[in-house]
Amino acid sequence: MWADFWASYGKLIFGVYSVFSTILVLVVSFLIFMEKRNPYKTLAWLAVLNIFPILGLIFYLVFGQNIRKRKLVKTKYINEMKHLRRIVTRQIGYIKANLNPDVEYLRSKNKLVNLLLRNANAPFTKNNHAQVFSDGHEAFTSIFNEIEKAVDHIHLEYYIIRDDNIGQKLKEILIRKAREGIKVKVIYDAVGSWSLSKSYIRELRENGVKVFPFLPVVLPFINNRLNYRNHRKIVVIDGKVGFLGGLNIGDEYLGYHPKLGKWRDTHLQLTGTAVHYLQIIFLLDWEFVSGETVSDQTYFPEIKYFDGKLIQIAASGPDSDWETIQQSYFALINSAQKSINISTPYLIPDEGILLALKTAALSGIDVKIILPGKPDRKIVYCASQSYFEELLEAGVEIYLYKPGFIHAKVISVDGEVVSLGSANLDMRSFQLNFEVNAMIYDKELVSDVDRAFATDFEQSIKLSTQTFAERPITVKMYQSAARLLSPLL
Repeated sequence: MWADFWASYGKLIFGVYSVFSTILVLVVSFLIFMEKRNPYKTLAWLAVLNIFPILGLIFYLVFGQNIRKRKLVKTKYINEMKHLRRIVTRQIGYIKANLNPDVEYLRSKNKLVNLLLRNANAPFTKNNHAQVFSDGHEAFTSIFNEIEKAVDHIHLEYYIIRDDNIGQKLKEILIRKAREGIKVKVIYDAVGSWSLSKSYIRELRENGVKVFPFLPVVLPFINNRLNYRNHRKIVVIDGKVGFLGGLNIGDEYLGYHPKLGKWRDTHLQLTGTAVHYLQIIFLLDWEFVSGETVSDQTYFPEIKYFDGKLIQIAASGPDSDWETIQQSYFALINSAQKSINISTPYLIPDEGILLALKTAALSGIDVKIILPGKPDRKIVYCASQSYFEELLEAGVEIYLYKPGFIHAKVISVDGEVVSLGSANLDMRSFQLNFEVNAMIYDKELVSDVDRAFATDFEQSIKLSTQTFAERPITVKMYQSAARLLSPLL
């Protein structure tokens, strides 16, 4: 009798679960459908929900909700800076009237300049000096030297800050400068810097450094903030000197990772008017995390004349009206007439970027992509590899960096323009992360970047179409599965 009772009870529970799961799948599927997502991302979410209804629902609540509709970061729109909009509107007028001598020599790239004006409110600036670093030791030496020179303020914003040797050195300098009366502000990403000790933060605050996390996550498994991270790396000193690029604060960025070894990255030092726009991005982020509106003009000092490097600073994030950096990458690739050199740790493009790369190669443009030979995240690495075969067949040359891990995020086109910053060539950087890049229209700086590319290619293994096509079927299956899930990564 009891056996029959428990059997009937089990069937009832299973029936209720089936009905409940079906309703959940239908409701959440409808919500996803109405959000008008990328169709590949929509299909990926629907597949997860149908295979794992309850787990898929939890996963969607944590990672899948559209932050823009929740208006979690509604105060962060850069176009709320009215004076910035006035500058942008004036420069758009210059381009329309062909009154812009600054980009006359880059007529073929005018569309790119115009795009960043419109989709990122990113004015072009010519009164700049810039230096590109391809080595972490050189970059950190310069960053710390400039921090030591600060006389008014120091602003830092990082995805990762670690409590290790380089992190301790940074903390000591910031505390000393704060004690000297320098205004020091630090933003760290709450997830990227998850392991940063409370004592590290407390010691900074107790010594006068203002420190705030970006989107802190109290209950990580039920909080949709987890998926939207500040991936920017920004340093601004006295409103005159700035840094951005791929380097976070951690010993691994100096090549001390126990498994990955040598760390190859690219970072940029700026002096000049472009620093003011990097400052605006930081101050908007500061207002968001701290609630403090900063309007002091000392943060935007008068800039002396420099050597005329034409630069645009573009920010993007889930608070933007447009996928700014994704669109800039697409336009940059499509503007190529001769060559495209790309360095990225992750290659998970959307269909538009993928088609642009294949079309460029099939058009006879020399397209080279360098990626890590050693993975730091295996499933993402496999997702990247799933795109190799069709790119190779189209004529794209793919290189795997062998000395260690390549973390640089750089696209160089035609020896005329280069984009570098924090954004990877993947859908997370395009749609979920807060990023910042510099678009540089200067042949001398582009030449510096291309020389670093040439060295990296020499230290890399070039993949052949035939060799890659002959990989085992099990590897192909794993890569295909990783690609299917890549819109969710």
